[in-house]
Amino acid sequence: MRSEGREERRSVHTLQKSKVGPFPELVAPKGIDSKVESAKALRRLRPVTIIYTPLILALAILSFRSPHPAEAFGFVILGILVYTPVEYLIHRYLLHGVFPDEGGPIARILHRLFDASHADHHARPWDGMYMNGHVDTVWVAMVFVPLSFLAPYYTLPLFVATLFACYLFEEWLHYAMHFKHYKNRYFRYVRSHHLYHHSRQGAGLAYGMTSGMWDAVLGTRDRQPEQQMSPVSGQGG
Repeated sequence: MRSEGREERRSVHTLQKSKVGPFPELVAPKGIDSKVESAKALRRLRPVTIIYTPLILALAILSFRSPHPAEAFGFVILGILVYTPVEYLIHRYLLHGVFPDEGGPIARILHRLFDASHADHHARPWDGMYMNGHVDTVWVAMVFVPLSFLAPYYTLPLFVATLFACYLFEEWLHYAMHFKHYKNRYFRYVRSHHLYHHSRQGAGLAYGMTSGMWDAVLGTRDRQPEQQMSPVSGQGG
């Protein structure tokens, strides 16, 4: 247990996209215990869930009990609609973008922020340490949540809360894609889509996490949507 604790306290990102080259296939080494990795991923996912959920619930309850439920509903729908392309663009251009440590100050800042932000997950897709962003988005919340309250609570604050609710949904869905085998039709679809993204033939494709809509629109659609692979063995299932 002590060695496991030391592992979780170490720096998360160890690889850089500008240096590692092509990512390997979605196959775990022998001896990997998926239950251990699942528990590790959950320990990293729960804190941000605990931080955001009270805000989301409080704003939702207050907004829909206010004299403006229709406006509140509209801002929730707007948040969902905005999140889907944002999710795709961040995954494609930031998490998979390459930011070498060269050039001017802006290039070097981008390198430090994003070049190592996703490489470990693709290099070790079975490893719970790299399954989610842990508390990396809290600094974003610390900026945008207070600013949102410049507007009435049932408008912009609820919109921002909806964005973070969508983020939590995405993170929990991503966790399930790698460790669960639910029979729900939607889950089977998104899991197949995402695990194809982890395969060698899926490099540069299938960036959408909660759907493949923007992949279809922007030309990165999963070419084998029926494919199902195990996140541990890499075999069909």
